[in-house]
Amino acid sequence: MKEKASYNTGRIILLLIPILCIVAAVIYLLVRTFLFLILDYHWYEKAVAFFLLLAETFIITHGIGYFLEIFHIVFRKRGLVQRDDYFPPLESYPPVAVIVSSYNEPLEVVEETLITFYNLTYPNKTIYFLDDTRYDLPNQDPEERKRYRASIDDMCRRIGVRLFRRRWHGAKAGMINDFLDFIEGKHREEFEYKNFSGEKKKEKEKYIVVFDADQNPLPEFVEPLIARMEANPRLAFIQTPQYYTNFASNRIARASGLQQAVFYEYICEGKSLTDAMFCCGTNVMFRRKALMDVGGFDETSVTEDFSTSLKFHLKGWRSAYMGRVLAFGMGPEDLGGYFKQQFRWALGTVGLFRSVLGFFLRHPKQMVLVKWWEYFLSSTHYFIGLVFLILMLCPLLYLFLNVPSYFANPEIYAMFFIPYFILTVSIFFWTLRQRHYAFKDVLMGQLLLAITFPVYIKAAVLGLLGVKGTFGITPKGGVVQLPLKTLWPQLLLTALNFSAIVWGINRVIYEREPIVALIVNTCWSLYHFLLLSAVFYFNNPEEN
Repeated sequence: MKEKASYNTGRIILLLIPILCIVAAVIYLLVRTFLFLILDYHWYEKAVAFFLLLAETFIITHGIGYFLEIFHIVFRKRGLVQRDDYFPPLESYPPVAVIVSSYNEPLEVVEETLITFYNLTYPNKTIYFLDDTRYDLPNQDPEERKRYRASIDDMCRRIGVRLFRRRWHGAKAGMINDFLDFIEGKHREEFEYKNFSGEKKKEKEKYIVVFDADQNPLPEFVEPLIARMEANPRLAFIQTPQYYTNFASNRIARASGLQQAVFYEYICEGKSLTDAMFCCGTNVMFRRKALMDVGGFDETSVTEDFSTSLKFHLKGWRSAYMGRVLAFGMGPEDLGGYFKQQFRWALGTVGLFRSVLGFFLRHPKQMVLVKWWEYFLSSTHYFIGLVFLILMLCPLLYLFLNVPSYFANPEIYAMFFIPYFILTVSIFFWTLRQRHYAFKDVLMGQLLLAITFPVYIKAAVLGLLGVKGTFGITPKGGVVQLPLKTLWPQLLLTALNFSAIVWGINRVIYEREPIVALIVNTCWSLYHFLLLSAVFYFNNPEEN
């Protein structure tokens, strides 16, 4: 009885923690809004204060979203410890297609992936290699392209996998859609298919497992996903996490992997519990019937996985996340590769924000409110670049131009900000500590996120304007330092923040008033200076 009472007390405390954080965030936002409304600023000061309030509202809203995920997990799973080890026993082995779509990937990377497919213990699987490389582009060496194509054929023949090609359109989404048509029996003249396995298929695949070219599944990948799919006929897909094997030897891979870890821990688990998990494009199993029901992958977005997830949910299909690492691969290894990856993700995600907003305004009852909330959070995440820029500029404007956008009364501001800041940041790191992530690990991911702000700003602007962009693979193999001139936004703001620190100290010594506002803004400039200085650390990504 005592153990049960202790357990219930602990669970109540865990439920109260995210609620307390949300209350602190809401109170702070109300105070900030009240101060903004009552201040008698000049119009230009009011404009700066308005944008600052928008930026803080964004941060607080997404913070509330995170703590709501924590609440869902504690409420539904009765704790913060992962429990994804159990899955129902398999009573049958429905046919599964294991596919990898490759666009001009290094052959050694693809071959390693195909070999791991053969190591899958699931018996009723068919392995396909979808060669999506463009051999018809101008300004290419025809002989080189011919040799690459022949090497693909030789590799598939040697390993014994089925090879599929088609006329290029729609990048990865178009390739998988054409493949779905092919296995449905809708053959077209442009399709090229070679069965190097020497086996004949007995029936259509019920499920499709999709991997990126550099993602290698563990032998037991398929069974737990099949068990859940078979037990839940309305599940359209199950997403699993990514793990980067170059985590230990490369700073970019480690920091981006830690960003992924933060996302794949509580955020994905919380979204799954509210049936709002979206597909991340790799290490995922789809129900073929669900894909055909929504017309296949969305070919209008460079993040076809995210936009297709919305199609599933709008048509009443469900989704899930399994928090077990069942596959491993390579993360981006330099800033150029990481920026390219993040730009593609941000452009597609922000572009979908327009669709999410449009669907919500036209058909608000097509999904429950909690799902709309989750999609709004996900589709607005990459506005973080604009938010970070605003937060950096405001202390600079105050220290250099004396635009008091922060403070009507610094004491009142600090009274509500300090408890909110300490509480929410402490609980954020504490929750990740429960999953064995150290403070320095999470910090590295946040530093890399901060220096990527120009990439996010460009993607957000283009996404809002409806620019679709083009698909590009994340570079693999070889590390290249970016020339400093390409990092001019980060370096410019680093220099401005350093100058603001010096000027702020000078004002504290010689002006003294308003001393609280001067000290606080100088501290913020120091904070931003330290964040941005990480660009030098990450531009030399290889560990000695």
